[in-house]
Amino acid sequence: MEAALIIFALMLLAVVGLGAYLTVKAVGAAKRGVERTVAQARRSVEDTTLRAKSFGQVGVAGALAQLRLDLRTSMRATQQALAEGAREDASLRESLALFERLSAHGHELDGELKRLEQEPDKQRTAALLPDLRERAGQIIQAADSLRWAARDRARRFAEDEISLLSEQIEMESGALRDWSREPVDDLAAAAAEWDASQAAPAPKPTPAPPPAALNPPTPTMQYPWQKAPRPESAG
Repeated sequence: MEAALIIFALMLLAVVGLGAYLTVKAVGAAKRGVERTVAQARRSVEDTTLRAKSFGQVGVAGALAQLRLDLRTSMRATQQALAEGAREDASLRESLALFERLSAHGHELDGELKRLEQEPDKQRTAALLPDLRERAGQIIQAADSLRWAARDRARRFAEDEISLLSEQIEMESGALRDWSREPVDDLAAAAAEWDASQAAPAPKPTPAPPPAALNPPTPTMQYPWQKAPRPESAG
């Protein structure tokens, strides 16, 4: 009885522990989903603000906003292209690792540009603009190079696959054309043979010989030295 109670208690603890684990996992997943949604919304709002500043402001503020917008757009497009390509092409994982290192420099530059937007000394900030443009251009060029290389690789694989598939389809089409004539010819020959057999008169059955008697009379042997019987002896 005590053993059964212990087993029941252990099973109850296991069920409770599993329920708690699943609850924590579900809460964590929901929390990550909410954080991801909030981060995406924040990025969208910030990009919209930068776009408005780049068009609506002139001078240093507009230049900084345009630099940040170009940098963020290029980095985000490259990250998406590499992440999607790496799921189908394992060789892109190394490119994705290189992008992570490049992304660190991009985040650092974006943070610096964001701080300079609040800098009251616009003259000093304007003096830094050439260096900032050069750094941003190097990062954007590297990100664009990775992105276009990944797209060219995916396009080349797609073209090779389409070419191979076209060759296989041509071979299969030729095989289907060869096999499609044979059943038709066989069917026509079978139909002609059937028509000929139906048109020819059926052969008459050969009459069978009558069955022999069960006790046929034994023929009388006539020897040449015997005399023919006289008519009066026959009566």
